[in-house]
Amino acid sequence: MKGFSISTDNSQFEFDVIYQFISNSYWAKGISKSTLKKAITNSLCFAVFNQQQQQIGFARLITDRATYAYLADVFILESYRGLGLSKWLMTHIVAHDDLQGLRRIVLATKDAHGLYAQFGFKAIENPETLMQVWQPNIYQS
Repeated sequence: MKGFSISTDNSQFEFDVIYQFISNSYWAKGISKSTLKKAITNSLCFAVFNQQQQQIGFARLITDRATYAYLADVFILESYRGLGLSKWLMTHIVAHDDLQGLRRIVLATKDAHGLYAQFGFKAIENPETLMQVWQPNIYQS
C-alpha cells in the first residue's frame, strides 16, 4: 500500500486516535483511558499510518505468542475505508512472526465476517464447549 505503513512499535502509536475510536465503538463504549492504555501495553498491537505518519488504523492481539490469540479493537478510520487497508492490515497480522504456529486465533465481530473469512476465520465449531463471563456494560458503570 504505497504511502501507508504499519508498525508494532507502541511508542509510535497515537493514543488519542485509538482512544477516540475505541471508546465510542459498539464493543468498548466508555472504556477508560487507563484501562485502554493497560490493554495496549499488554498486547501485540498494530497501527496503520497514512503518508503524513498520522495514525488511521489499529488492531490488538491478546496472545501468549505460542498457542493462542484473541484479535480485538480492529479499525480503520472512516475516511480511509474502501482503500483495502483492512485487508492489508490483516495480511500483516496473520503473517507476523509471533503469531505463527498458534493453535487458535479467535475474534468477535458484529459486522465484518466477510473480511475475516478471507483470512481463514470461520464460525466456531462446537460453540457449546465455550463459556464466558460477559459484562457488556462494564465500561458504563
